Amino acid sequence: MRLKDRVALITGAGSGLGLAMAERFVAEGAKVALVDWNGEAAAVAAARFGAAAIAVRADVTQVAEVQASVARAVEAFGRLDILVNNAGSSHGKGPFETVSEAEFDRIFAVNLKSVFHYCNAAVPVMRGQGGGVILNVGSTAGNRPRPGLAWYNASKGAVHNVTKTLALELAPDGIRVCALAPVATETPLLATFLGEDTAEKREQMRGIVPLGRLGRPDDVAHAALYLASDEASFLTGVILDIDGGRSV
Repeated sequence: MRLKDRVALITGAGSGLGLAMAERFVAEGAKVALVDWNGEAAAVAAARFGAAAIAVRADVTQVAEVQASVARAVEAFGRLDILVNNAGSSHGKGPFETVSEAEFDRIFAVNLKSVFHYCNAAVPVMRGQGGGVILNVGSTAGNRPRPGLAWYNASKGAVHNVTKTLALELAPDGIRVCALAPVATETPLLATFLGEDTAEKREQMRGIVPLGRLGRPDDVAHAALYLASDEASFLTGVILDIDGGRSV
């Protein structure tokens, strides 16, 4: 049990990567608060894990709701050891000038501002406990950007940068900060990255991944488990590519 007696809060946990991470964490002994803007999806997901999980409906862009979700996790489980900033959004693939200001604001609010809000809410709890782990979900788009996703790429590049900065700032508090950088993965956001979710588009993407396939949620969940565990106790500021060699 690599996370026995640990408590994690995962955003965007009603489906996709967040749900896969929650499942892996619970299997390794953690208690988990599954946070999602879709409260029904979070509740259905949490019900799979019984007493090991709670569902919390929250808009990760709204500071009051973020603070309330952290307080709820601490109230339910007594502490907070692991924060996973997983909630994400993207614009559809296309030229940068076709993205509206509203879409731009939404992408940066979900992908970056949520990290700001959750770190502000969770770090005082972790400091009071003597340490913790923060995992931010970035993307290969943040370190090897490609045309057609300009503003999404920029938001994930910012996530990578702040991960390294916070790793330095929080090291004296015993708080490790790392990021996960998946390639295109089988999640509800996949269609936005491909432009359209067709067999031809999937084959094109597989063709540029050296290991020959798209990512799977379990790939990210296993990496998150490692970084959250004591096995990674000497790692901080790491941006871990989970990409089948795409970024080499």
